[in-house]
Amino acid sequence: MLVKPHICKHVGKKMPSSTPDGTSRTARPFLRRVADAGALTLMIATIPAQAKPAAPDLILFHGHIFTAESTDRFVEALAIRGDRIVAAGSDAAVQRLADARTRRIDLGGRTVVPGLDDAHVHLEFEPEGQVSLALRSADPNWEELRSAVRDAIPTLPAGTMLTGVIGTTAFHDTGIDRAALDALSMDRPIRLSTWDGHGAILNSAALKMLGITENIGEQMGGGFERDQHGRLTGVVREYALFGTVAGRLAAITTDADAKAAFRHTLERASQYGLTSIQDMPLSGTVERTARLLATMPTPIRVRITRLNNSTQQGPDYLTAARFPARPNPLITVSGTKWALDGVIFEGSMTPRGTKPRNTAPGSPYSFAGLPPLFSSSIVDGMLRDALRNRYQLQVHVVGTRAATQMLDAMERSGGAAAWRQRRTRFEHGDGLTPDLIARAKKLGIVVSQQGSHLDLVGIDPSLGQGFLDDLRAQRAQPLRSLLAAGIPLALGSDGPLNPWQNIVGVTTHPDRPDEAISREQAVSAYTAGSAYAEFEEERKGTLTPGNLADLAVLSQDVFSVETEALPQTRSVLTLVGGRAVYDAGVLEGAKALR
Repeated sequence: MLVKPHICKHVGKKMPSSTPDGTSRTARPFLRRVADAGALTLMIATIPAQAKPAAPDLILFHGHIFTAESTDRFVEALAIRGDRIVAAGSDAAVQRLADARTRRIDLGGRTVVPGLDDAHVHLEFEPEGQVSLALRSADPNWEELRSAVRDAIPTLPAGTMLTGVIGTTAFHDTGIDRAALDALSMDRPIRLSTWDGHGAILNSAALKMLGITENIGEQMGGGFERDQHGRLTGVVREYALFGTVAGRLAAITTDADAKAAFRHTLERASQYGLTSIQDMPLSGTVERTARLLATMPTPIRVRITRLNNSTQQGPDYLTAARFPARPNPLITVSGTKWALDGVIFEGSMTPRGTKPRNTAPGSPYSFAGLPPLFSSSIVDGMLRDALRNRYQLQVHVVGTRAATQMLDAMERSGGAAAWRQRRTRFEHGDGLTPDLIARAKKLGIVVSQQGSHLDLVGIDPSLGQGFLDDLRAQRAQPLRSLLAAGIPLALGSDGPLNPWQNIVGVTTHPDRPDEAISREQAVSAYTAGSAYAEFEEERKGTLTPGNLADLAVLSQDVFSVETEALPQTRSVLTLVGGRAVYDAGVLEGAKALR
């Protein structure tokens, strides 16, 4: 099993390293920890007396501690000094490092994991006062939508925006458009968004609220659908949605409301045991997101990646301008993400009217047929910009065609020599079929996948058995095969934040059970793998001496609990840099760590 490439770490020897953003750094040396008391005693004893480190500030002992390292995967105790782990091993050996000032916390046999690192998050904020429609199903039809809107309108003042989440039934019903929603209400904005965030239907009041008029320009890689007379139908897709619509929603949201939304999400994250998230702000709000997060302050670490917009002419490289790389010690800004295709549910830019059922290879509603959003020459330009400005490139790639397009472009622009060390990321990577895996490995691709995405027929039963047969015939959605090939795997949410629900997805993989991975592999991908994906493996991701003391003490043993109980897992104590950012009050002595 391989979650991250082996990185040789030698005692007393420093190794030069750098990130794609051009920030040089030196990999700090550390002594590889061992689990048995005798070896740990020897490790300490071989250090000259005058060089022995000070005693730890904190020792966690009597635990079932998963280190996420390739060897010595479980230990009993950890020693922490300041914000770093200084020792890991047996209870007896680690406790011998303590002095009278060292705090000790008895874990009572509880499971501990490195702080989870969600590799794919969109920290969103929207105006307060919106009202969600009371919909009975996840895939409502027109009758249900109409009834929900009519029930809501009498209770709401004019101007209140009504929002609803829809599936393919409503989105592909050409009778549901701006005119149909206007017939329900002309003075209350209505916005129906697909659950995957790549499509929406708005009425006239919503378009007006967002300043979207009939003469709005088109965007490459996105679309404002128009009728035969050239009038907006209210249907919005891809870059027009998460660029223009999301951007204008963000623009009319106050800083106070945005910070409240961030605070709620980050506090909830810490309760799950997440100590880091990798945020890709929609609507080009990187600078605003960084500014707000830097002043909150945040309880956990946040990496912010630019998610650029597009214009009628092509990608908007202006939003790739540099921002302060580290607005505060917990916030990092680096990298740029582009969406190269859409999602199979909506067929990306495919005209509405054909609901994806029983698809066959080549259909726009299959991984094989999903069309790219940009031409190959545009993708070449994206790669040139990344090389010129030395940033990590992240690409939303779901279908096989966009994956092939990207690999072709990387080979044209220098191949492995130019890209292998840059850790280019495929966000999702469902379409990395077997014939592409060796190419991805050679080019140094890192795959960031989401467990909640691996039960597509469960999400939308209308896709049918034919779709599932097609998916399996293509051998799409690889996980186990990626690890076997040596491709680094990171895990995240891109939806439901609960990491344990996402781990259920990757360890059962309903779409392709043969590609499921073990729980140890999954936790390693959610920690060490995600750290590697953001060039942070020398600071976090494993519970290794020298690394940051980011960890979670869990409410149950995630390596043995029944699958159906796994999503109920919570952290009882979450440490970021040795400081408690969440404490459920279960462990005696933890209160002193706040």
